[in-house]
Amino acid sequence: MASPFLDFVRERMVFQRYAKRTIETYLYWIKFFILFHKKQHPADLGNADVERFLSFLANDRHVAVKTQATALNALVFLYRHILRRPLTIQLDFNKARTPQKLPVVLTRLEVQQLLFGIDPRYKLLAQLLYGSGLRLMEAVRLRVKDIDFDYLSVMVWQGKGNKNRRVTLAPELIPALHAQIKKVDEYFQADLLNPDYAGVWLPFALARKFPAAPKSLAWQYLFPSYQLSRDPESNLIRRHHLDETTLRRAIKSAAYLAKIQKNVTCHTLRHSFATNLLEAGVDIRTVQEQLGHSDVKTTQIYTHVLQRGGNAVKSPLSLLLQS
Repeated sequence: MASPFLDFVRERMVFQRYAKRTIETYLYWIKFFILFHKKQHPADLGNADVERFLSFLANDRHVAVKTQATALNALVFLYRHILRRPLTIQLDFNKARTPQKLPVVLTRLEVQQLLFGIDPRYKLLAQLLYGSGLRLMEAVRLRVKDIDFDYLSVMVWQGKGNKNRRVTLAPELIPALHAQIKKVDEYFQADLLNPDYAGVWLPFALARKFPAAPKSLAWQYLFPSYQLSRDPESNLIRRHHLDETTLRRAIKSAAYLAKIQKNVTCHTLRHSFATNLLEAGVDIRTVQEQLGHSDVKTTQIYTHVLQRGGNAVKSPLSLLLQS
């Protein structure tokens, strides 16, 4: 049975232009919070109840730090924007603690082997992940207009944290990108002949502001789905972007075929992009801007991967064997 309260929370988040995935995640944690407190209304609960819930996640569910932080963000939103009763700044709860993991990074040879063995249908996407340091969803959500051939760059709109940025584009990808846009145009021309086709989905009020945009080539997804589908929210027939799980599987398969003995994911290519830039002497601030990190401390984790300190410190075993 649908909850009128959760439906109201959803409407408020849509009105405030939260991303669809953020809405679903926040609703999950708000519902979990309500069920944890035996279906009491959040208006009847307060700081102590939030602290108890967050401690439960750490002590009993053993959730990761980021998971607990997401749950906290959901409840902060609930009390600040829905109930208009912000939580105390300093909450007293047991924080989940997990050691910081160093990112998995591929060598240039491993990247080369991975790209050589990947399914050709997903090679360009994988090349953009590595060549431009894109996140998985940033890559699959690219539109035709986001590729700037004149300035050799890619425009990323509403990335993580709802931030926009411009990242580098490898000139070697220009022929493949032109071929991909030609393929998009072929899909697009066929879609226009379909009387039920409503055009590509546009975020927020852009469809009202630019009524012709949904049926213009520039706004089509650069990596479209192979078939039309019905938009669950509007019930209109559209062509969405490629399902990101297919790229995940393609990269896993390519890593297996290349016999790379590392846990390779789509994000591994982004980690490798950052590390390889630092290896090439690019300053850390530039890498920070390319990755879209708010704090340079987040980018500094890649300096640990470089092992510059390790090269300067000789192992005592080496000294022993060389003597």
